[in-house]
Amino acid sequence: MNILVPLVVAIPLIGAAITLALGRRHSRQIAVSVVSLTLVVLAGAVLLVLVDRHGPAVVHVGGWQAPWGIVLVVDRLSALMLLISALMLLGVLLFAVGQGIVDGDSETPVSIFHPSYLVLSAGLFNAFIAGDLFNLYVGFEMLLSASYVLLTLGGTGARIRAGVTYIVVSLVSSVLFLSAIALIYGATGTVTLALLAERIPALPSGVQLILGLMLLLAFSVKAAVFPLSFWLPDSYPTAPAPVTAVFAGLLTKVGVYAILRTQTLLFPENPFSVPLLVVAMLTMLVGILGALAQADIKRMLSFTLVSHIGYLIFGIAIGTPLALAATIFYLVHHISVQTTLFLCAGLVERVGGTTSLARLGGMLTAAPSVAVLFFVGALNLGGIPPFSGFLGKLALFQAGAELGTPLAYAGLAAGAATSLLTLYAVARAWNMAFWRPRREVENYESSMLDRLTDDPHDEGTVITKTVSPLMVGATAAMLALTLCLTAFAGPVFAFAARAAADIEAPATYIDAVFPDGTP
Repeated sequence: MNILVPLVVAIPLIGAAITLALGRRHSRQIAVSVVSLTLVVLAGAVLLVLVDRHGPAVVHVGGWQAPWGIVLVVDRLSALMLLISALMLLGVLLFAVGQGIVDGDSETPVSIFHPSYLVLSAGLFNAFIAGDLFNLYVGFEMLLSASYVLLTLGGTGARIRAGVTYIVVSLVSSVLFLSAIALIYGATGTVTLALLAERIPALPSGVQLILGLMLLLAFSVKAAVFPLSFWLPDSYPTAPAPVTAVFAGLLTKVGVYAILRTQTLLFPENPFSVPLLVVAMLTMLVGILGALAQADIKRMLSFTLVSHIGYLIFGIAIGTPLALAATIFYLVHHISVQTTLFLCAGLVERVGGTTSLARLGGMLTAAPSVAVLFFVGALNLGGIPPFSGFLGKLALFQAGAELGTPLAYAGLAAGAATSLLTLYAVARAWNMAFWRPRREVENYESSMLDRLTDDPHDEGTVITKTVSPLMVGATAAMLALTLCLTAFAGPVFAFAARAAADIEAPATYIDAVFPDGTP
């Protein structure tokens, strides 16, 4: 089992090197990328089963034992994140391949796209299995370098501007994280997570608060937690559809994963519970209010992405076994549904020539399959029963009610309002883009549209493009995965509960890394 752990990072890195060497041999690059991610999906599935049965898998790279060497750890949470991320990356890759077939790769140049995409994948997987803070930092930096290339594909002015903003914010976050690592090493003499779980609680409370706050700030930027989410709505919508889908579905979730991992393992007393509850409520409300003000589908989805990060922070802040299980379940749900909806937005843009609600209409007739895909995904995001979005929110609300504090009840009210407003935002977008007849678009008069904000980079043009069956098929497969979370919600939530039990008990993690006791 242990041999599979480093392979989930090594396979995409080797694939990236091969695709870079292949240059303009597009078909071979595609084959290498698809095979690489398929192998990671298989490895992730095997690890998920084995870890659930036999406990965490630990690899000491190069035979150097922790804390002197690099340690890779896959527990239930890591295995789940590996599998869902690999599935999303594979689905989006197939969408990008279909887009490249009909566009001639003008939007996502294959010679650049595939190596960068595989490096991004390796960075994601490395972050999920990192057993020390510095290796987690390395994973983040791999993500940064690859995501900047992907974000600026095509070289348009809007993408370059968005890329500059994105990289500046990411570098600030990286500096904060690196500074936190330096302070933690200075205070404890190690960066190995399993050892920190024992040494940080022994530090003075003031030192613990400073170290925890530094980590929270660094990860909150990456997770787009309010008020550190200002950069996201202007950065993500400018990228090509496949890139936006990956960014929306996965990159912010790495930050959430890091918060979840470090807060439960290094700070088991949950000293930041109250501030996190406040931040969670603000993230939910400010994000969804921003979504309501948008006249562009991609920007609307970007703001809903921010608002639903608030649900995850809400669960982490509560910190009970039920809350952590619900957070893990909702994390998987949100990765899949947000990725799917951004792919749907890409299909809408190609069929309708734009994602501006002011110029969209008649899409139900023009592309009924896209209408169904967007409609089902929107219902799931809005939390309509019996979809997984409803089940995850219900579990989070139950955890908040069990906590029973005034702040927790305020969080429940904010969560309920956010869910209703999300449903309103996506229903309005579907009604105007799909249900409204095309003939009414030019003469449509609405004071509401005048109050909405369109994409500042939108030049007002409508350029339709061909949609390949592979693009629709990949999106449909992603939607089917979100529906599987509903159909198999019981087993998935049971697994999430076992994963929550693992991270709530640091001894499980520590014993896996140091079976003979900590040094």
